[in-house]
Amino acid sequence: VQLQASGGGLVQTGGSLRLSCEVAGCTVSRYAMGWFRQAPGKEREFVGAIGWSGTHYTDSVKGRFTISRDNAKNTVYLQMNSLKPEDTAVYYCARRNNYYYHIKPDEYDYWGQGTQVTVSS
Repeated sequence: VQLQASGGGLVQTGGSLRLSCEVAGCTVSRYAMGWFRQAPGKEREFVGAIGWSGTHYTDSVKGRFTISRDNAKNTVYLQMNSLKPEDTAVYYCARRNNYYYHIKPDEYDYWGQGTQVTVSS
């Protein structure tokens, strides 16, 4: 299984980015797929996920971020709107070997390489 995250970049406060996570070796619709982020000096934190129970988000991104999935392309997306400087981090996609999501990174078995998102003030 391989996950390839892309789409990061530098954006001003209030801007938008869409991250993509292309997956090879498994069918994304059969697993929970999560997005996490890690800022310098901080632990990796749950951003959101998509699974059989739908989509779920951490409180700080609710209403601004949207996760979607294209089964034909076997790709998961993270649309990020109204970005804030505190959203600056390396963003990772990950697969959980389960239908349902979890907020703990240890519950995910495959990870993408990460893509940097920087929001300037």
